Amino acid sequence: METPTQAAVKGGLEKKPRKAWSLSTGENLAGWLFISPMLIGVFVLVLIPIIATIVLSFADWNFVQGWDGINWVGIGNFKKLLHDDQFIRSVRNNFLFLFTVPAYMLISMVLAVIIDRHVYLKSYFKVAYFMPYISSIVAVAVVWQVLFQPSYGPINEMLKAIGISHPPMWIADPKYALISIMMIVVWTSIGFNMIIYIAGLQSIPKDLYEAADIDGADGWTKFRRITFPLLSPTSFFLLVTGVIATFKVFDIIAVMTQGGPIGSTSLMVWYLYDTAFVNLKVGYASSIAAVLFLFVLLITFGQWLAQKRWVNY
Repeated sequence: METPTQAAVKGGLEKKPRKAWSLSTGENLAGWLFISPMLIGVFVLVLIPIIATIVLSFADWNFVQGWDGINWVGIGNFKKLLHDDQFIRSVRNNFLFLFTVPAYMLISMVLAVIIDRHVYLKSYFKVAYFMPYISSIVAVAVVWQVLFQPSYGPINEMLKAIGISHPPMWIADPKYALISIMMIVVWTSIGFNMIIYIAGLQSIPKDLYEAADIDGADGWTKFRRITFPLLSPTSFFLLVTGVIATFKVFDIIAVMTQGGPIGSTSLMVWYLYDTAFVNLKVGYASSIAAVLFLFVLLITFGQWLAQKRWVNY
């Protein structure tokens, strides 16, 4: 038979799990409460537009006509894309634009190695190279429009001074307009990538370089055998984010060329914008967005598969 003291102790032990459960429930509720603004924002601003885009890609709709103007055409929009010369040209331009990623990654890696190990006043050079990345794209566009001015621009004046009598027209020439935009994007992207590479370099153990020095390795051998392999996770991160960013290029096109001349700088996002908000073909623009999403998804998935062969963690 239990004494009153034993019964009280037993009753207290039985109540503890209930108190712990209540505390856990309160913590979970507080956690959901804190993240609810972010979840609501993602749901309203991301998930719903994605679902709406996929649904509208199967419709022929001009939103000025209202909801009653929706005409469901199935995969008709996607069939039309296969014969749309402007869309095919924008896709080709987008894939050519991908070459900017290895270009600025290579330049950024070289600059990061030089600044991290062989340059004084490192902070100054970091800020100097990072400024174009954080500068207003309108200001950047105005500066480069002056530099690329065909008749009296500094670049063409310099080319004439070294003996090139007929320099390119740059953004005014369909043959050079896309290359000009790619040069600007490379210039603005170097700073961000360089900062990330410097952070990756500083995480490499110094003991590895000391051991290589003892073995008599030269600078190129140390870079090839130590620096480059141990920077591969950083390179993979920059490669994935850089490729995705090339499919989102819009602002520099909108400010400088509006897709011209003759569609030579029209990328997929610009053509999507022009179709949706200038020509008001929302259903057709949604099909372009669906194809764009598919391209990014497939390329990113391919990069994740390929990284097993060259990324060293």
